[in-house]
Amino acid sequence: MSYILDHTMMRVGDLEASLDWYRTHLAYEEKDRFEGDGFTIVYLGPEGMHEDGAMLELTHNEGETPKFGDAWGHIAVRVEDVYEAYEELMDGGVEDYRDPDSCGGGYAFVKDPDGHEVELVERDHGARWSLDHTMIRVEDADAAIGFWGRKFEYEGTGRWEADTFANYFMKPAGAPEEAMAVELTYNYDGRTYEHGDAWGHLCVRVDDLHDDWETLLKREAPDYRDPASCDDMYAFTKDGDEHEIELIERDGIDGDLFPF
Repeated sequence: MSYILDHTMMRVGDLEASLDWYRTHLAYEEKDRFEGDGFTIVYLGPEGMHEDGAMLELTHNEGETPKFGDAWGHIAVRVEDVYEAYEELMDGGVEDYRDPDSCGGGYAFVKDPDGHEVELVERDHGARWSLDHTMIRVEDADAAIGFWGRKFEYEGTGRWEADTFANYFMKPAGAPEEAMAVELTYNYDGRTYEHGDAWGHLCVRVDDLHDDWETLLKREAPDYRDPASCDDMYAFTKDGDEHEIELIERDGIDGDLFPF
């Protein structure tokens, strides 16, 4: 099993406004769409993204306004030059939020129409604007690192330890550099977090939904929504901080992306 991160799901209040923002400013294209009863799901990503790259899933529930918590942090996208990319976004009408100088010159942040934070990071790999990592906040760094390592066979790919917090980056062992990482942020002050519903879940690809689900249960992953409860099309577990993690069978990003 690869457990490559397949997508990050975010909820949006105005689907057309969100789609226009990502298409206009990040050159995202629609990869697939599902129209349900009272909701719409759209997969997005840049043209030419790697087959093991992660997509962005925007979910819109009719008549609902997503509410933010602080358990989720941001998504990060790859650019060649953070100053040039930030200036390009400013020239395109994106609101100034955290420019490169305010971040020490190494990265920057903007916000999408719903307030989801989007970090710009310099990378020499992956399609421009492709997802580099998704940051989630955790209350016990050792437990979170252990969860991703034991359950999903992830390994550390980078770390940053500051005076008041630490960031730990993890990917599946052997994952290509174009694959998205999960960034675990741990604050030393013992704070707790609220989830809200503006962020939905991370999703990992599995080879066989039922076999891999049983493997996760043997590794003591929480039995949250098993395949049978999801019409045998996907399943969900949770980490120790209640972040939802979807399992889905997927072989790349071509063709019909929805199992239903």
